[in-house]
Amino acid sequence: MADVMSPGRNQPVLKHVQVREYVRSLIEDAEPGSPAPSERELVQRFGVARMTVRQALDALVTEGLLERVPGRGTFVSRAKIDVQLRLSSYTEEMGRRGMTASSKTILARTEAAGPGVARALEISEGDKVVHWQRIRFADGTPMCVEDAYMADSVVPDFLDAPLPDSLYVEFKRRDILPDWGEDSVDADLARADEAQLLGIEPGSPVLRIARRAFAGNLAVEVSRSTYRADRYTLWVPVCRPNTPVSRNR
Repeated sequence: MADVMSPGRNQPVLKHVQVREYVRSLIEDAEPGSPAPSERELVQRFGVARMTVRQALDALVTEGLLERVPGRGTFVSRAKIDVQLRLSSYTEEMGRRGMTASSKTILARTEAAGPGVARALEISEGDKVVHWQRIRFADGTPMCVEDAYMADSVVPDFLDAPLPDSLYVEFKRRDILPDWGEDSVDADLARADEAQLLGIEPGSPVLRIARRAFAGNLAVEVSRSTYRADRYTLWVPVCRPNTPVSRNR
């Protein structure tokens, strides 16, 4: 692969760097979701091998400026939501990011607790639980599918009234707002039913976050949320033992 000279410099610029910076200039002010130049177009424009073009686009994908959608092409990336791992509601997190949270209920019903949910809520298997499944949106974009389970004895008559906009607001109204909890995070691939709800391709990467939330010693909620990884970044502060976390560096 031949090198070319950078204008005004005595330093060669690799072809893939030329292609990369050309595409970068095109997408700099482009709307998120706009199509990037095709590989064929770039091959013809620069007279280089497809592998060279792919190397240039791969670099921009790695930077988070472009995203590939299987079966459709390469597009200008949409900004990811940076969410800190802490005990707060989805609505609170989206508000912290200056985004509007909304939800669509998929199901809301009373069920018999299975062994996993019963153990997490510290109740007996077969006890009544409220199961509330929602699609959670940020500025109208589907962000996650959330299944929340609560012991019916902890939230009596929950389904008898209109469902709240925010579960944690309802917890506060009932004086059982969680003050501590446990989260676990796993990387996975989206099932077909999840992909349809989230507007992504089946098999796309997702983050699964399981939470147990407590008000004092009372297990208030267990939830399982599946987030689309192309729009969601989990931010986790870390520190040395016995060292306070500070964001001032």
